[in-house]
Amino acid sequence: MARPIWTGTLSFGLLNVPVSLMSGERKVDLHFRMLDARDRKPIRFERVNADTGEEVPWKDIVKAYEYDKGSYVVLEESDIKSAAPESHETVEVETFVDAGQIDPRYYEKPYLLVPGKKAEKGYVLLRETLRRTGKVGIARVVVRTRQYLCAVMPHDDALVLMILRYPQELVDPEDYKLPSGSLSEYRISSKETAMAEQLIESMSGEWKPDEYHDEFRERLQTLLTRRIKSKGGTTRVEDEPAVPHDATTNVVDFMSLLQKSLDAKKRTPARKSAVSKVVKKAAPAKKAAKTTKAATKATKATKATKKAAKRAPTRKAG
Repeated sequence: MARPIWTGTLSFGLLNVPVSLMSGERKVDLHFRMLDARDRKPIRFERVNADTGEEVPWKDIVKAYEYDKGSYVVLEESDIKSAAPESHETVEVETFVDAGQIDPRYYEKPYLLVPGKKAEKGYVLLRETLRRTGKVGIARVVVRTRQYLCAVMPHDDALVLMILRYPQELVDPEDYKLPSGSLSEYRISSKETAMAEQLIESMSGEWKPDEYHDEFRERLQTLLTRRIKSKGGTTRVEDEPAVPHDATTNVVDFMSLLQKSLDAKKRTPARKSAVSKVVKKAAPAKKAAKTTKAATKATKATKATKKAAKRAPTRKAG
């Protein structure tokens, strides 16, 4: 059973709901150790003094801010704690906003709010009211001495606490040179727009997250399992063919790609079963094309022979 990050209260107005803050994500990354290639022994990273080269124990390490090159101001743990808000065990909702008003770029990390004993009524009341009104609660929460901006929102039977990024953490799109202006400035015709909309409609479906997997991690895990079973064997992984990249796509190619996509009603990412069906359908067509091509060549050869026979001078007998 997972342990709560902290237990406290979720408050809005005069209502306080005892809750536990639980992690809402699961790390599935593969972790690697650095080894010495010569003898396969682990490499140890040491904390050393930049001037003397001597190792520094954790108890002698302090945090500092470099305000100028080579100039530091040291911060003690008490300084950091004093800067944090006094309320360490409260998710205090300050306002409610429409869920659609929050730019998706602000969402960073999910947590689950689990109600405490005999706190179900207030929990359900807030959850269902948020669901009916389409609102989310904007609050602040302190996790491990750091204050975060967060949003409290309903999801199925849970109240999710989503950590939000502050505005200064986001990059302004205007920092980059991005295409702006009307479609006509890029010579995009109404026909192209209609075809693009038709393509998107043909590829549209329901969001089913269970159908998506970290294929790279799965392949790597399979490789590691084989290596472990073979006790350090030299299993090779076949290189996948590189996908060609076009720097630019002209209007003719763009229209062609749209039309081909619409004709095939191709979905991305393509499934193996779908690909195999396309290959099976394409095989007879290719075979027929080869037969037609061969017949055309034979016809041309026959015509050429007849022409040569007419042009050749006839010899008299005797």
